[in-house]
Amino acid sequence: MKLKHFKQLDRYRFILTFENCETIEVNLQELIGQHVAVDLLNTAHIDPEWGCLEFLDGKVDIEPKTLYRFAGGTLNQQAA
Repeated sequence: MKLKHFKQLDRYRFILTFENCETIEVNLQELIGQHVAVDLLNTAHIDPEWGCLEFLDGKVDIEPKTLYRFAGGTLNQQAA
């Protein structure tokens, strides 16, 4: 379940779009707040090969399935 697109709304709030076309709004502070300061959230990008959300030139990344589950998505057991 790769991440295809994201948009930062404010601070740690993002809109995430996954390869299944599901779009989810989520606050990532609990997940990355200890690792990425607010003023460095603008370093976010998607790794084109893995589909994970990365920060700080890849020093912090969130595996796509972890990101999807944290955002409240429900993975099909066969797809997991």
